[in-house]
Amino acid sequence: MVKKIIALFLAVLCVFAVGCTGNPREKSSSLDVKNTSNTEKRKLIIDTDTAGDDAVALIMAAKDKNVDILGVTVSAGNVKLNQAVDNALMTLEIAGSNAPVYKGAYKTYNGKERKTFSVFGKDGMGDQGLIHPKRKAEKKSAVDFIIDTVKAYPGEVEIVALGPVTNLALAFDKDKKTMKRVKKYWSMGTCGFGKGNASPVAEFNVYHDAPAYKVLAESGVPITAIGLDMLSEDSQFTKKELDEYKKKGGLFEFVAKAYSGLLAFNKEARGAEFGDIPDGEAMACVLWDGYLKETKPCHASVMTENNDAYGQVILFQKDYGYDSGIKFKEYNFNVAYKTDSKVFKEKLEDILSK
Repeated sequence: MVKKIIALFLAVLCVFAVGCTGNPREKSSSLDVKNTSNTEKRKLIIDTDTAGDDAVALIMAAKDKNVDILGVTVSAGNVKLNQAVDNALMTLEIAGSNAPVYKGAYKTYNGKERKTFSVFGKDGMGDQGLIHPKRKAEKKSAVDFIIDTVKAYPGEVEIVALGPVTNLALAFDKDKKTMKRVKKYWSMGTCGFGKGNASPVAEFNVYHDAPAYKVLAESGVPITAIGLDMLSEDSQFTKKELDEYKKKGGLFEFVAKAYSGLLAFNKEARGAEFGDIPDGEAMACVLWDGYLKETKPCHASVMTENNDAYGQVILFQKDYGYDSGIKFKEYNFNVAYKTDSKVFKEKLEDILSK
C-alpha cells in the first residue's frame, strides 16, 4: 500500500514538473505563434496610374512580408485607365500577388485635361509586349472600394498615392468623414523643395490633376509627400545596369524592359540614358525603417489657375519666420527632406531576386 502511494505521488510530481517546465520545443513553438498573432501586417491601399516606376513600387510592396495590400486602385494619368489597370494586374501577377485591382477615374477631377504624355512609352511599360494579365479588375469602383475598406478598418488603413489623386478627391467628395479615418496618406507628389518635371514648377502627378491634389492637400488629413527633390543619382538606373537586369530574367527583366521607354526619352530630351524611380523611392519611404530620415511640416497651397504656375505646390514651412508674417492653422503636409538613398538600389535588387 505504501509503495502504491509513493508511486502515485511520484507520478503526480512528474506531471507537475512537465507542466511547469514544458517541452523546450513546445514552449518555443507557443511563443512563436503568439508573436505571429501579435504582429499585424500594415494595411495598404495603393492608388496608381501604373507606369514603369509605379510597377517597381508595386513589386516592392507585394514582396514585403509586413504588408497586406488590401487593394490597388487605378486612375488615368501616365496612360489611359484601361491600360493602367492592365499594367497593375500584370505587375502584381509577375510579383506573385493576388491583390485585387479596382478601376477608378478615367478623366480628371473637373473633366479638364492638360496635355501630358507618358515618358515610359505608349503603354507606360516600355512598349515591350509585357502586358497580358490573366486576371481582370474587380467590378466594384475604386472610390467605393476605398470608402468601404476604410469603414471596415477605421484608423488602420494607409493610402499610398503613386499617381494623380483623382480617386482620392472623388472619395472625399462622396464621404469626407470616412476619408478622415485613414491612418495616414502617403503621396509621391510635388517638387518638394526643388524643381519640376511637368513644368519648371510642377511635378507630373500634381500637374495632371491639380484640382484633385488641392482637395487632398486642403482636407486637413496627415499627408507625407515625397517630392522630386528626393531623387538622387544613387538611386537612378543606368543603361548598363538595366542591360544586366535583362540578362537575369524574372522581375529584373520585367523592370528593365518597362524602363526602356524612359531611357530613350531621357537620352533624347536630357542627353543621358538613365531612369529615375520616384514611385519606388516613395514606396521605400513607406516600407523601409529608417529610409525616410527627415520631414518638414508644411502648409501646402496648390495652384490651379490656368497659367504658368498651374500645378505648383507652394510649401509654407511651420515655424519659419516669413517677412509677411503669414501663418496657417494647419501644417498637415509633411514633406520629405532627407532619405538614405544610397541603400536604395542594393535593397531593390535584393527584392527583385526573390
